[in-house]
Amino acid sequence: MTAVLLSWAAALRLEGAAGLHTDSVVLAVALTVTLARGRWWADRRGRLTALALLPLAAAVCAGLSRLLAAHYGIGAALFTAGLALGVWIRRYGPAATRAGTLITLPIVALLIVPGPTLPAAARPEAVNWGWSALIGLLAWASVLLVRTSAARFTPGPGASEHPEPPKPRRASTPRPRPSTRMAVQLAAAIAAAFVLGRLLYADHWPWLVLTAYVVASGNRGRNDVLRKGVRRFLGACAGTLLATGVAACGLGGHPAVAALFGVLAVALWLRPLDHAYWAAGMTTALALLLGYFGQNATDQLPARLSAIAAGAVLSVASAWWLLPVRRGRPGLTRS
Repeated sequence: MTAVLLSWAAALRLEGAAGLHTDSVVLAVALTVTLARGRWWADRRGRLTALALLPLAAAVCAGLSRLLAAHYGIGAALFTAGLALGVWIRRYGPAATRAGTLITLPIVALLIVPGPTLPAAARPEAVNWGWSALIGLLAWASVLLVRTSAARFTPGPGASEHPEPPKPRRASTPRPRPSTRMAVQLAAAIAAAFVLGRLLYADHWPWLVLTAYVVASGNRGRNDVLRKGVRRFLGACAGTLLATGVAACGLGGHPAVAALFGVLAVALWLRPLDHAYWAAGMTTALALLLGYFGQNATDQLPARLSAIAAGAVLSVASAWWLLPVRRGRPGLTRS
């Protein structure tokens, strides 16, 4: 959360100085939250990889955001291919796995911040890409600064105490690799979510697509996907109740922002215990964010719940009946 607040403060200052869209601040927070949970800061190679890939991916995703707005079908196809690629390259080991995760971070952030960094007619497209890349650099620098400072004052295990497990040798088999099957499952779920999201939820299609991605990613087997789908839905239901209570309090302005970061901190703290806590926290935080911008979040919560349920069902169906991955296969989470 220290890194998140640092990134938020820097992006807020940049927004005011450069006249950026408010979505740029939300993008900085979204990237920092996800980036801070990875393992790329543990060594110099990982940090340099993140520095090289994250700003570049953020810039490319700025163009993808415009493409989704102008040509939904083409943008959805490229979006789906990018997420599937991030899973498919896991077969090449830990470095490729981390690179794939870094590439997907800005793509997933688009589901939280579907708008561009700048209004469409504000500046040339290349300038918009540059600001998006700078936001990615801000997120990277915030995480690195906080991690480096924390390492000096907080004792922790050395890198040698957490060696990467050796990659198991894969027996010859005509079946596709687990990474290929997981990529196909994810692509099918995301593609279906894009179609249904546009048909049923109009401009709120990111709700369905985000759930389909969260439930299908990190696939450890059919039961794991089913568990995550149920927990995400239950967490969203709890978050809906919390959001309704928050809306009844009439929070707005700076108190709403403070409450949002408080909810986010608690959700991050409880996330390792169960994904339901994270889903509940994000639902509540989204309601606070929409309330800050003057929108009635409570009116949208029922539709959001149904979208979450639909996205979870799509991912579960894909994991169970399309090239299913059996839990317990050697190298399942890596291949």
